Amino acid sequence: MAFVLICTVAKAQVPAPGDKQEKPIAIMNVTAHIGNGEVIDNAVITFENGKITNVANAANVRMDLSSFEVVQAEGMHAYPGLIALNTILGLEEIAAVRSTRDQDEVGQFNPNVRAIIAYNTDSEIIPTTRFNGVLYGQVTPRGGRISGSSSVVDLDAWNWEDALLKEDEGIHLNWPSQMLYPRWWLGETDWRENKQYDEQYDEVKTFFQDAMSYGKLSNLEAPNLKLAAMQGLYDGSKTLYIHVDRAKEIIESVQFAKNQGVEKVVVVGAAQAYYVKDFLKEHNIPVILADTHRLPQSADSPVDMPYKLPGLLKEAGIKVVIGQWDELMKVRNLPFGVGTAAAYNLGKEEALKMITLNAAEILGVQDQIGTLESGKLASIVISEGDLLDMKSNKLSHVFIEGRKVTLDAHQQRLYKKFKEKYEEQE
Repeated sequence: MAFVLICTVAKAQVPAPGDKQEKPIAIMNVTAHIGNGEVIDNAVITFENGKITNVANAANVRMDLSSFEVVQAEGMHAYPGLIALNTILGLEEIAAVRSTRDQDEVGQFNPNVRAIIAYNTDSEIIPTTRFNGVLYGQVTPRGGRISGSSSVVDLDAWNWEDALLKEDEGIHLNWPSQMLYPRWWLGETDWRENKQYDEQYDEVKTFFQDAMSYGKLSNLEAPNLKLAAMQGLYDGSKTLYIHVDRAKEIIESVQFAKNQGVEKVVVVGAAQAYYVKDFLKEHNIPVILADTHRLPQSADSPVDMPYKLPGLLKEAGIKVVIGQWDELMKVRNLPFGVGTAAAYNLGKEEALKMITLNAAEILGVQDQIGTLESGKLASIVISEGDLLDMKSNKLSHVFIEGRKVTLDAHQQRLYKKFKEKYEEQE
């Protein structure tokens, strides 16, 4: 009985991380979607020691492949690993079980809270995101006025130290809203004024002013951890991510950050960004949009505005990333939401940039990931069809930093389990 129990538990474990690359690998005759808008038909991609060594048209290359492991991918498509921004992957397992939620800290101002140390590499949800091509995540805290700092991780690691790609790269500010959602449980249908807005604004302003003053002090006897964590915003080593949706508040929050001396600002959510697109362009503010598969924020907006918004902002010259954070389990559907945006005057390669190169540039890791280029990490997705299309997305190979990733998760194990059960009954 004990043996059976051990075997059952072992089968339910999250797949172990892939082994370190031991020999060079060549992907042959694949259609390579570089991630910067370029496509190479009939390409060869080679990588060694976890880094890409060559991406070129196979017809123009003569190579001795005797020492390579060769992956024949004729008719298939290769992509850089997709990047999920503003996600709680690894911080939450079951939303209904409080003990598995570790993304929200007590208190309003917590810039010193580091999401990375709570990141759980053994989450059952992480493997389910990989088999749709999501290989990296910006692990982001939630809650309060300042939630804490986010970090960039790969989704195939033994522990958070191994997973870490960029540590504490940004601080997340939830901007106070002047208008509050209707309380449906009270029968309300109209937005209502936030009577505490001025007080909340002053609290944010005071905290930022204290942080700026703290940075000018010297010979401190004991550090203030909260104010010390803010200092990277003033020297450009950290990005301030402002979570805000309404047009007026987008302008107010960005102006506030600039007046406080913050060097790098990114707006997250930005449901009404189209109405202030000229302002965002003028101040060179990137935008991380929510999932396209949702209703518009206001009832008088076109029902397809979430589909069109990425393309409209791109046309206005704004750097755009499409995120997927409404529900943790939906992160695996990131490429499909982006595929919908591609159909609305955006195009597939421009849409792909919004979860590859653009995302990497916002995170400051574009020299490592985001495109299929020589010298970058060999984090590559090979699909039998279009990665952004729900019908034809079917991954055959995934590599993270040269390691072969197991394309197996809880769903696949259940499928095999019951498939074998019913085959035995035939």
